[in-house]
Amino acid sequence: MFKNVSRILSVVALLTIVLAACAPAATATTAPAAPVTQAPVAPTTAAATTAPATVAATTAPVATSGAAPAAAGGWCSGVNIVFFPGGTPGGGFEQVVYNGAVQAAKDTGANVQYVWSDWDPSKMTTQFQAAAATKPDGIAIMGHPGDTAFDPLIDAAEAQGIIVTSMNTPLPLAQTKYSANGFGYAGAVLYDAGYSLGQEAVAESGLKAGDTAFVWGLKAQAGRGQRTIGILDALNKAGLKVIYQEIDDATNANPSAGVPIFTGIMSAHPEIKMVITDHGDITGTIATFLQAAGKKPGDVFAAGFDISGNGVTAIQGGWLQLVIDQQQYLQGYFGVLQICLSKMYKFGGLNINTAAGFVNKSNVDALAPLITKQVR
Repeated sequence: MFKNVSRILSVVALLTIVLAACAPAATATTAPAAPVTQAPVAPTTAAATTAPATVAATTAPVATSGAAPAAAGGWCSGVNIVFFPGGTPGGGFEQVVYNGAVQAAKDTGANVQYVWSDWDPSKMTTQFQAAAATKPDGIAIMGHPGDTAFDPLIDAAEAQGIIVTSMNTPLPLAQTKYSANGFGYAGAVLYDAGYSLGQEAVAESGLKAGDTAFVWGLKAQAGRGQRTIGILDALNKAGLKVIYQEIDDATNANPSAGVPIFTGIMSAHPEIKMVITDHGDITGTIATFLQAAGKKPGDVFAAGFDISGNGVTAIQGGWLQLVIDQQQYLQGYFGVLQICLSKMYKFGGLNINTAAGFVNKSNVDALAPLITKQVR
């Protein structure tokens, strides 16, 4: 169903191994219902077991006494984490990130507080400073501000013994510096993901050299902009004429604010045959933009990041033709899990590529139930 299947199998295998080691075998969890507030979620306690699991070995197993680590309570209970989902509560992308973090908190017993940032890089750095001042055990951040803006703040936090890890947008310099302390990354390889989306959009749309595409992205953002640059490079290599528009702060926080911008560009350039949106919440509401511009389903080929409930409806209705799937639930889950593993067991930073493949009309129905539950 998806390209690059081996990547996701590797992630699933890793998650299975980690959770098998850290949680009692008799405990089952289910995906959380979509939360409607940003209030911190109280951790839950894992079910008790009477004896540790048996591990096969070539020699007699070492005798143990007492319960397995998870049996006395959540194996990460008592660990305080501040978690940044990225945007606003209820947003098509960030809500799924949040749900993954909530499930990880339930599975591990960690105490997690959530801070929403409206996808504003300057707000993220200010909020990070405020979070670090409370001296939590760890902070899971969105890396959108980039290394230049974020690294001095991360240095100060690490000096206090705070574990920092990143999701969605990597901070390669900070990750290299603090990987041994638990600085990991869960998200897509941004340039590669952008390039793959652009390349696949050209292939599926059938556009030819000289045709016009409109890209609405975040090229100006340090680090995060690599994804948009990847899209642009793929389209330029295919010989397409590209009209580019930077997503402004108002639209970044609330996609509906961008309707006048979108309709203006489409009106000024009726020759546009493809639209690619590098923003999950904008992609999810592409039908609204196209309708406002007087378009009908299929008039233009629409593609973007990331899949959401609205995106499913848009694909099924013919408004949206292609979406790259970042599996953002895993970004939230691994953000919390990384800090727990590093705090409790001194594990170094994990590098998790969550970009699995593409969603289009051929496979959307199979994923729709999970996407509706805001797990995918």
